[in-house]
Amino acid sequence: MSQIINKPPTPASPNPGGPGGMPPLEQLKGRPLGRVLTKMGKVTREQVVEALTFQKSKGGVIGRILIDLGYVKEMDVNIALAAQKGYEMIDLSGINIAKEAIDAVPAQIASTNKVLPVAFDKATKKITVVMASHENFRAVDDLQTLMGYRVTVKIGNAEQIDKLIGKHYNAAAESLGEVLGELTSDESLKDLKNRGESLDLDTLKDAADSNPVRKLINLVLMQAIKDKASDIHFEPFEDEFKMRYRIDGVLYEMMPPPSHIAPAISSRVKVMANLDIAERRIPQDGRIELSVNNQPIDLRVSVLPTMFGESVVMRVLDRSNVSLDLDKVGLRDDDLRSVRQLITKPNGIVIVTGPTGSGKTTTLYSALRELNDPSTKLITAEDPVEYDIDGIVQCQIKPDIELTFARILRAMLRQDPDVILVGEIRDKETAEIAVQASLTGHLVFSTLHTNDAPSSIARLLDLGMEPFLVTATIEGIVAQRLCRKICNNCKTEYEPAEEQLMELELRPEDVKGKTFYIGKGCEVCNSTGYKGRLGLFEIMTLDDEMRDMIINSASTQVLRDAAKKRGMRTLRESGLLGIYDGVTTIEEVVRETIVEE
Repeated sequence: MSQIINKPPTPASPNPGGPGGMPPLEQLKGRPLGRVLTKMGKVTREQVVEALTFQKSKGGVIGRILIDLGYVKEMDVNIALAAQKGYEMIDLSGINIAKEAIDAVPAQIASTNKVLPVAFDKATKKITVVMASHENFRAVDDLQTLMGYRVTVKIGNAEQIDKLIGKHYNAAAESLGEVLGELTSDESLKDLKNRGESLDLDTLKDAADSNPVRKLINLVLMQAIKDKASDIHFEPFEDEFKMRYRIDGVLYEMMPPPSHIAPAISSRVKVMANLDIAERRIPQDGRIELSVNNQPIDLRVSVLPTMFGESVVMRVLDRSNVSLDLDKVGLRDDDLRSVRQLITKPNGIVIVTGPTGSGKTTTLYSALRELNDPSTKLITAEDPVEYDIDGIVQCQIKPDIELTFARILRAMLRQDPDVILVGEIRDKETAEIAVQASLTGHLVFSTLHTNDAPSSIARLLDLGMEPFLVTATIEGIVAQRLCRKICNNCKTEYEPAEEQLMELELRPEDVKGKTFYIGKGCEVCNSTGYKGRLGLFEIMTLDDEMRDMIINSASTQVLRDAAKKRGMRTLRESGLLGIYDGVTTIEEVVRETIVEE
């Protein structure tokens, strides 16, 4: 750097950064930052040499040093960095932006990603946008992925960009109703009516690419992420098309779009997920990677052919919304101690069980995160990999090329692991290899789909595992449910009716002195009375006596009674504690847990 600066000066126009404007971009692109700022007329060569000398002795980046020395402003460095990367600067004062440029980028994308469209060519799909930072590459990705545009980027003043986004988009901030109105009146989409299966590929592509369909999908996605929805459903029926969100485990219906655009919506999602839009007869799975507010968000896409078209479900995996920390999963102190004892055993199998969406994966990832240190080798086999974690070797199952859980698991054992996570024990082969792994000194984590912890034993035996192998390897089973938490903003004390108490098999005298709460519904919780979710846990650890019972073919009920005698807190009891703590409601616990026999 210093060699370049100490070269004899080349003739240049006086004060290149002054009234004459910026030097040509090709003179700045790829040059050292000090040289770019000098050519812009923001600093002298002597000031750059001073900053370089400081950098050699103290370290740091040259731009920050020049700012700290008081020679340049932060804005100057941003402009120079952009020019260094080959981005052109643009002065937005007094700019007139054509309506088609504003219409080309939905309000949510412009305001979320802080991008201002200034020119748009509909024929070539070329768009020119202005951003405040050259590092906002995610905004470019979104415009390319969501909108299919070819993007040219210019750099402008952040305040001017914010003002212009506010001016052009606040008035035009589209509601779902407006977008649905556009869909209904769009002439090109009316061709889809009554076409059924006879749609040709070109018509489908044009419909999927149409602006109203793009706007609808983008609006639905942005709204779902903002409301912290876990799933988005697009469902075709005979005479209607439904859109639903799942928030905190409960589905909410949105305003439905016209039913004839169902093929356009499913095709648009398939394009975004790199799936085959010509194939409408078999299920397809894919993935969409987005960035919203600079947070990475993955959408897992499942397309299922139904009687009336393709049903599309997107699972929203918002990494910023999930705290992979065992302390924050919601375990009570005594449960947390039990789980920590289980996950620090040298070998054996630890199973987490519960229905789909009960937080099993989050609990297991949190356990892995806790064990993740340089002295431990962790490998996972998953279908699909939901969250990538540094330091853990993660493998994706691919059944179409016969890369099954069992096959990956066999290969894993040759990778010298300490802890293995098998996404799910689905069949006898996977169960047998998990058992072999645990018998040869590995700790194995996995999931099962059962109603509670004791019934997992029956499920494993049902898969064909030998009782003596179950008792030799299973260390503990954690059953899990998620129930909604009362919204703190509208939480109100109330007196439950006797019928409500009876649903929990309680009498009024059982709850004397206890306070019950309910959420009245407010803006914070979308008038539902609930915000966020609480984990309910049931932890069953096996001792020698219980192992003998399993060998002697004891029933699930006998095992449940034995576990309760040994201090196992059932899911229903865990829910009752949540009610007494004023965190959840009677309805939620009744909905999520079964009555003990």
